[in-house]
Amino acid sequence: MASGFFALLDDIASLMDDVASLTDDVVSLTDDVASVGKVAGKKTAGILGDDLAVNAEKASGFLSSRELPVLWAITKGSLLNKLIILPIAFLLSAFFPSVITIILIIGGLYLAYEGAEKIYEFFVPHKHKAEAKTTNQLSQEEVLKIEKQKVKSAIITDFILSVEIVIIALGSVPDQPLEIQIPVVSLIALAATVGVYGIVALIVRMDDFGFSLIKLTPENDSFSDKVGKVLVKALPKVIKALTVIGTVALLLVSGGLFVHNLPFIHHLEETIHIPGILFEMLSGLIIGFVVLLVVSGAMKVWKSFRQ
Repeated sequence: MASGFFALLDDIASLMDDVASLTDDVVSLTDDVASVGKVAGKKTAGILGDDLAVNAEKASGFLSSRELPVLWAITKGSLLNKLIILPIAFLLSAFFPSVITIILIIGGLYLAYEGAEKIYEFFVPHKHKAEAKTTNQLSQEEVLKIEKQKVKSAIITDFILSVEIVIIALGSVPDQPLEIQIPVVSLIALAATVGVYGIVALIVRMDDFGFSLIKLTPENDSFSDKVGKVLVKALPKVIKALTVIGTVALLLVSGGLFVHNLPFIHHLEETIHIPGILFEMLSGLIIGFVVLLVVSGAMKVWKSFRQ
C-alpha cells in the first residue's frame, strides 16, 4: 500500500511538472505573440487610419434614428468579412502566395475607382441629383432601399480594406510559426473592426451627445452648454472633412497597393523624384480615372445592347 501511495505521489509530481512546463510554454508563446503583435500593429497603423476615414465617411449621411442600426449592420458585415478573409489568407500565404498579390491589385482597382468616381461626381453635376428627392420626401420603403445600398457599398469597401489589413499583418510575421501568425493576425483584424467602428460610432453620435450636454443643466451658457454647442456645430464640419479625407484615403490606399505590388510602378516611383505619399496619391488618382472611363464605357455599351 505504501509503495502504491508513493507511486501515486510520483505520478502527481510528474503531472505537476508537465503542467508547469506547459504553463511556461504558454507564457513564452503569449510573450512572443505580444512582441510580434506590436511590430505587426505598427505596420498596419497607417491602413487603420485610412480605414477609419473611409468607413466614417461611409457610415455618415443616414437618419439620426438609423445611424446606430446601420453602423451595427456594417460592423457585423465587417466581422463576417474577417471570418472569410482570415482562413483564406492563411491558406493562400502557405500554398499560393502569388494569388495574394493579384487579390490586392484587384482590390486597389476597386478603391481607386471609388475615389475617382467621388471626385468626378463632385465636379460634374448629375442630372438625377438635381431631381432627387429630399430625405423628408422619401417613403419609408425608399429610405430603407437607399440604406441597404449604402450598407452594401460600405461592407464591400470594408472587405477590400480588411484584405489589406490582414495581408499587411500577415506579411509582418512571415517567418513566425503558425501558432504565432494566427493569434497575431486575428487579434489585429478584430481590433481593426472594434476600434474603427467604435470610433465611427462616437463620431456619428457626436451631435446627440452635444444635445445631452446642453440639456444637462438648467443654466444658460454653462460649461456643458458651451461644450455641447461646439459638438453640435462641429459634426457637419467633421462629416464634410471625413468625406474629403475618405476620398483621399481611398486613392492613397489604392496607390500604395499599386506601388508595392506592381514592379513597373515601383520602378517609376524611384525614377520620378517626388515624395512617396504624393506619388501614391497620383497613382491611385490616374489609375482610378482610367478604370472609371473603362467602366463607364462598358456600361454605355451594355445599355446600348439592351435597348
